[in-house]
Amino acid sequence: MTSRPIVLFVCVHNAGRSQMAAGYMAALSGGAVEVRSGGSEPGNEINPIAIQAMAEEGIDISQGVPQLMTTEQVRRSDVVITMGCGDACPIFPGKRYEDWELSDPAGKDIDEVRRIRDDIKARIEALLAEILPTAVKELPEH
Repeated sequence: MTSRPIVLFVCVHNAGRSQMAAGYMAALSGGAVEVRSGGSEPGNEINPIAIQAMAEEGIDISQGVPQLMTTEQVRRSDVVITMGCGDACPIFPGKRYEDWELSDPAGKDIDEVRRIRDDIKARIEALLAEILPTAVKELPEH
């Protein structure tokens, strides 16, 4: 792994799960991790309910733009986290891959999206404890 690990989050539309995960990783790592996200079939905009759920945590993902995940992004990443994109993500030797089984927040109400958000947060905290055991930050209480 590089001195500043690169973590790539990939879901189908890059509009909900991967955007929330990237938001948490950026906030909780305090910049110690380079964060990227992409989708196998990017949507048109970030899910507004995901934006609302993350805003409740003090994290603004509203400026994100769904993007196509590229082979080069995967090649340059140290850790690749997939969320429901199946075999769309290319595999390169020497990378750490994890597939997180998370519901797609598309079309879900705020309570369901909060559950998905909280699951993502717990997974991000665990991943950070493994790749950066001394750099995990606490989010301020709201």
